[in-house]
Amino acid sequence: MIRVLVCDDQALIRTGFATIIDAQSDLEVVGECADGRAAVDLAAKLRPDVVVMDVRMPVLDGIQATRLLAGAGVAEPVKVLVVTTFNLDEYVYEALRAGASGFLLKDAPPAQLLHGIRTVSTGAALLAPEVTRQLVGRYAARIRPTDGGASADTPLTPRELEVLRLIADGRSNSEIAATLVISQETVKTYVSRILTKLDLRDRVQAVVYAYRRGLVT
Repeated sequence: MIRVLVCDDQALIRTGFATIIDAQSDLEVVGECADGRAAVDLAAKLRPDVVVMDVRMPVLDGIQATRLLAGAGVAEPVKVLVVTTFNLDEYVYEALRAGASGFLLKDAPPAQLLHGIRTVSTGAALLAPEVTRQLVGRYAARIRPTDGGASADTPLTPRELEVLRLIADGRSNSEIAATLVISQETVKTYVSRILTKLDLRDRVQAVVYAYRRGLVT
């Protein structure tokens, strides 16, 4: 059973999400709240598998709450799916930088919300490779290091670096397999090793890492 915490300052939307989620045999709403501070406190108490998080809320907004729940340095991070009415690249970018595993708009059909929760709960990122490429590429100048450094000090092997660059280029596992002439299972193994060695949660974080290290431009 996937345990979900719903955080939105609009009671109608909160109730709607909870109703949709609770109707699923594999999902359970364990709590609801109306602001980011309450989300952080409830998550610590309830330990949900996924937090469905709005962006614009009182007391503490969704971006700040996400950073406290899933950001760098959090001892026991919680997976966060940001769902908002605001289709602004800045929000997507900041949410992912804060540690969110996915991003959806509130006008997405219920099936997409449910798919998003299930996807994020497995540790996968919700954004498709082409969306990741477009988004992070647009903000590459802001997340690349000022001192350069490229592949220096990375624990990755040359082959793993090659796979990481392809991930950062927005390639799917099948595309990486075709490019390197290896099997998809081998690609999955490489991806797993990369995430483990770099202590990254998912492919989105891997892309950000690659841009920060100047491995891609």
